[in-house]
Amino acid sequence: MAGTTEHSADGARFEPRTSSWKYIGPGIVVAATGVGAGDLVATLIAGSKFGYTLMWAAVIGCVVKISLAEACGRWHLATGRTLFEGWRSLGKWTTVYFAIYVVVWGFVYGATAMSSSALPIVALWPDGPGLKTWAVITGLIGLVFVWFNRYAVFEKVMTVLVGIMFMVVVYVAIRVTPDIGATFAGLVPVLPDGSLLYTLGLIGGVGGTITMAAYGYWVNAKGWTNTGWMKVMRLDNRVAYITTGIFVVAMLIVGAELLHASDIALTKGDRGLIDLGVILEDKYGVVTAKLFLVGFFATSFSSLIGVWHGVSLMFADFVERLRRDRKGVPTDAGTAWEVAAGEKERSPAFRAYLLWLTFPPIALLFLDQPFGLVVAYGVLGAFFMPFLALTLIWLLNSSRTPAEWRNGVLSNVMLASAGLLFIVLCVQQVRELLW
Repeated sequence: MAGTTEHSADGARFEPRTSSWKYIGPGIVVAATGVGAGDLVATLIAGSKFGYTLMWAAVIGCVVKISLAEACGRWHLATGRTLFEGWRSLGKWTTVYFAIYVVVWGFVYGATAMSSSALPIVALWPDGPGLKTWAVITGLIGLVFVWFNRYAVFEKVMTVLVGIMFMVVVYVAIRVTPDIGATFAGLVPVLPDGSLLYTLGLIGGVGGTITMAAYGYWVNAKGWTNTGWMKVMRLDNRVAYITTGIFVVAMLIVGAELLHASDIALTKGDRGLIDLGVILEDKYGVVTAKLFLVGFFATSFSSLIGVWHGVSLMFADFVERLRRDRKGVPTDAGTAWEVAAGEKERSPAFRAYLLWLTFPPIALLFLDQPFGLVVAYGVLGAFFMPFLALTLIWLLNSSRTPAEWRNGVLSNVMLASAGLLFIVLCVQQVRELLW
């Protein structure tokens, strides 16, 4: 029977006969984590510069993310092995890259996430503690929440935050009165002068981070550990990135209607949303501005706790794989069950990375970020999405994946296109960082 539980009392598996909305969860988590405040500002700026013209790029971006996340989830379910196990099978170079990346990225991202979560709180209560104090508080709240809660509670909280994000962003888009005709016209691919990088950024940027690789881990943490859950995973993934697509479209509408027509410029980065809050207050009143700041907080804090949980899961798996290699333990197909049973969430490595994401970055809040560290963070981060897309093509076309679940033509085309897109974005980002 298609029970609502995934395991019986004796540990036997229940597999759903059909996909069902009641199982939705991991996709919402990965979408909420991947869409940060900086992504929304970049989308707003694209709308402010080009109006509705790049709407088509937002739709293509949604399709690209669906393809990447589906590939991550399919690997976990088809093989019973985690993504890091797959990377490890490609050679030791993947371990070296990931080890450097996860340490440097976590150090800098921790400070960025805490600052982003604190910004809307300071704007809501300007007479309260300062930005750095609130940043430390949000980081500590994230640490305590993830430390003492397992995936089920984490998913429920993320779902609430996504609901707040969704309602606020869509409300603001409706409030600015979108031009429906121009919205549909924007679905026709056009590249205005000077729009190429904004277009590539829209396709590749929103929701495209290391958290996409964490999707398979969240699929396992949900209790989905075998191919019986493949249809459910695919529905879950599509719902998540269609939701992300609606976020992007809504923010493009706000940028086009509120900023493009008035030729208003925003500050780049998270502070651009503070600028938008001021504009909304001037045009639509205090209530709309306050609601927007609440949505801004939900966006930032969901990314914070999502990374605290998801990347810590990946790090715990990374450490466990190294431990087994040192002991000469052969690779087995049981790792997915370890994640599903919550063993990784209770491991010392999981909690050590949680501490790494929280306490060392607090020092960066009180110091100017060293130039060399910022460059290393940017370069390593720029390489991650090409690394993810191209290694997924490798893994899912090889004997490492059961023949039934290897890539078809469409999957290969989508992943190859994503890989090419991310290589172009990677080169551009590295050029900007170095020069």
